[in-house]
Amino acid sequence: MSGGAERDPLTGHMTTGHEWNGIKELNTPVPRIVWFFLITTFLFSLFWWVLMPAWPLGHTYTKGLMGIDQRQMVADDLRRAAEKAPPWRAEVIRLDYADIQADPVLMEQVRRHGAVLFGDNCAACHGPGGTGGPGFPALAAGAWLWGGAPEVLAETIRVGINSDHPDTRVSQMPAFGRDQMLTRAELQTLSGYVVALSALEMPIEVAQGNGYALFAANCAACHGEDARGMVETGAPNLTDNVWIYGGDGETIFTTLFYGRQGHMPRWDQRLSDLDRKVLTLYVADMAEGGHGDR
Repeated sequence: MSGGAERDPLTGHMTTGHEWNGIKELNTPVPRIVWFFLITTFLFSLFWWVLMPAWPLGHTYTKGLMGIDQRQMVADDLRRAAEKAPPWRAEVIRLDYADIQADPVLMEQVRRHGAVLFGDNCAACHGPGGTGGPGFPALAAGAWLWGGAPEVLAETIRVGINSDHPDTRVSQMPAFGRDQMLTRAELQTLSGYVVALSALEMPIEVAQGNGYALFAANCAACHGEDARGMVETGAPNLTDNVWIYGGDGETIFTTLFYGRQGHMPRWDQRLSDLDRKVLTLYVADMAEGGHGDR
């Protein structure tokens, strides 16, 4: 409710005339210290606007009396950092992969800095020691889908697999069951045959029966007639004991039924040429047992 304004006897302030259940609202002025800081802040903003680049003007901005250019400062910092870069970086850029791999001093630097790059960019999927995981290849095993030469690894890192890069490596396992290319009984026979190839290391040329016929008709085009994989298609070797999704019969049946299509991001936009080269050498060295889980 509202009433007439009056002076509060305790504080000496006038009331606003508003009262709620006997509680009267004081008309308390804003403290002078608040006005002081508000005015000071406003004046400082004007002062800063004059000194520093601060206000957009269409396609440009106010430059400020101090002439500070943040972009130039970053460029200068990068230039100074490049001038202070250790000599090994220039050597890694200059030399080819074979020469670097033959140089123990350079490879020690590659292992040291490659471990950081791998941990920051690759370990989340491939594991800290490159041991892989469900859906992600074990790099330390050296069972390469597209080839393990450093030049090939570098290209895979650059363009990715099934990524948005125009030159990306493309690979896909068909869904033989979901798309009704094979019956469930045929898939069970085929999955058992693939398990036998790996578990017994059975030479495919001596394998016979329905599993062999199904494999030859549906799988050999990508995995090779000997089932040892084809780097041209990114198809894995089925005769070893290295698996991306699992080598038990149930998992292989699921793979055959639903298909698979892994993904690896492109790194050409995320890592520099030097970082990608160091990472390539590190991964190649990892597969050769050069540094284990370090």
